[in-house]
Amino acid sequence: MTGLRSGQVADAAGVNLQTLRYYERRGLLAEPDRSLGGHRLYPAEAVTVLKVIKAAQRLGFTLDEVADLLTAGGHRHGRPDAGLQQRAQEKLAEVEAKIGDLQVIAGTLRAAVAAGCDDLVTCAGQPCCPIPFATIASAPPADEGAPDADSR
Repeated sequence: MTGLRSGQVADAAGVNLQTLRYYERRGLLAEPDRSLGGHRLYPAEAVTVLKVIKAAQRLGFTLDEVADLLTAGGHRHGRPDAGLQQRAQEKLAEVEAKIGDLQVIAGTLRAAVAAGCDDLVTCAGQPCCPIPFATIASAPPADEGAPDADSR
């Protein structure tokens, strides 16, 4: 019986053994065969699967999303998964929305630095405060009839 042992797979994929076993328990990686001595023996493609999982995580996909992508791709018999295109577009939209939010945050922080804000409470009470604390505090709740997360 041939194959790669756990340490070899983990090293080749750049993950630790705990990560390898966790992915196996989650079903992201198929349970390997065992040697006569009981050692896990993974096929060489396990390294590729691990690298794909890590790359997808770096792109912002959660492990649940990665599992869906791996499952969908495994049932196509070599045909491209149309779901990957849709999921990638959705993730791109999510990332672009986060970038927009971060740009607003960065601009507000730049304005706070330029205004010389040193004290959060003092700055919040000033009309020239670039951080919109006063407008946030004075804004009415979006839905006064619905309980907020703190009151549940």
